[in-house]
Amino acid sequence: MIGVASAEASLILRCKENDEAAFNEIVERHKIKVYTYIMRMVGNSQDAEDLAQETFVRAYLSIRSFEGRASLTTWLFRIATNLCIDRARRSHTRQMIQTASLDDVDEYGASYTDDLPDGRYEPQVRVLQDELKTELEAAIAQLPDKLRMVILLHDLEGLQYDEIAEVLHCPLGTVKSRIFNARQVLREQLSEYLYGSD
Repeated sequence: MIGVASAEASLILRCKENDEAAFNEIVERHKIKVYTYIMRMVGNSQDAEDLAQETFVRAYLSIRSFEGRASLTTWLFRIATNLCIDRARRSHTRQMIQTASLDDVDEYGASYTDDLPDGRYEPQVRVLQDELKTELEAAIAQLPDKLRMVILLHDLEGLQYDEIAEVLHCPLGTVKSRIFNARQVLREQLSEYLYGSD
C-alpha cells in the first residue's frame, strides 16, 4: 500500500509533467481545508471562495518550483496566508476577519462545528456550548493578525510548530511565543465568561 507521502509525491511529479487530472486530485484533497482556513481569516464567504480559487491557481502556476521541503499542505497554507495578508494590505485594514458563525456550512459542506461534541440530548450543555462558541469566535476575531494566524493554523488546522514557521516564514521560537501570547489573550478575554466574576 502506498503511503500518504508517496502518493502525494507521485501526484506532485505528475503535476510537474502537466497532468491536469493529478492537479485536480490535489484540489479535491485540499479544497475544504484551504477554504475553511481562509474563511476563518477573512470572514466573508465570497472573498474566501475567491482567495481559495486564487490559492490553487497560484499553486498550479508554480507547482514546478515546489521542492518538497515542506508538505504540500504547508505550501498551500503559505500561499493562502500570503493572499490573506495581501488582501488586508489592499483594503488598508488590520482587521482581517469579521465574526463568522461557527454553525455556517459552506458550499463544500465544511462546518466549524464538525469536531464539537454532540450536545443535542443535554439542552443546558448545548446552550453553554453555543454561548462559548459565540464568545470564542468574537475573541479570535479581535486578536491581532499575527496571533490569529498562529491560533488558526495550530489549534484549528492542526499544523505543528515547524510547519507554521514554514507557512509564516518566521523562526520556530516566534511561532511558540505567538501561540503562547494568543492563548493568554484569549484566556483573559474569556475569563469572565469561563470562570465568572468575583
